[in-house]
Amino acid sequence: MKTLVSIVLAGLALSAQAAEPTEKDAIAMAEKGAAFIKANGQDAFLKKIAAKDPDYLQGSLYVDVRDIKTGIVLAHPVNPSIVGKDLTDIPDASGKKYRREIIDLAAKKGHGWVDYQYKNPTTGKIEPKTTYILRVGDVVLEAGIYKK
Repeated sequence: MKTLVSIVLAGLALSAQAAEPTEKDAIAMAEKGAAFIKANGQDAFLKKIAAKDPDYLQGSLYVDVRDIKTGIVLAHPVNPSIVGKDLTDIPDASGKKYRREIIDLAAKKGHGWVDYQYKNPTTGKIEPKTTYILRVGDVVLEAGIYKK
């Protein structure tokens, strides 16, 4: 009986880990957003994000959108209060100006990863995060995962 309990507990632990989003999930979500923009336009995508569409908001994994030229947040499903604001040079909890890094990377390479500290919507705590950024025209799609 003790072995059975151990097996069940191990299985539950594995399924909990599997539920955590991965880097592949973040890339896939950003690429799905890019495909949507190309097929339906940027305005339609911004409306999907604002409406918290479950394709682009899945627990702690979500896509937000930033204008590459101005740094202004165009859509954010978890924190809509920052939409319309330029937070480019506002640092994270460790002092890193990660938004500036996002814009620079998007402008130079079109995609990549940026690490920083951010409030996890599922825990409410500031945690290490890595975000995949993908440039689509003049906007940057951002989809990140929290590091454990």
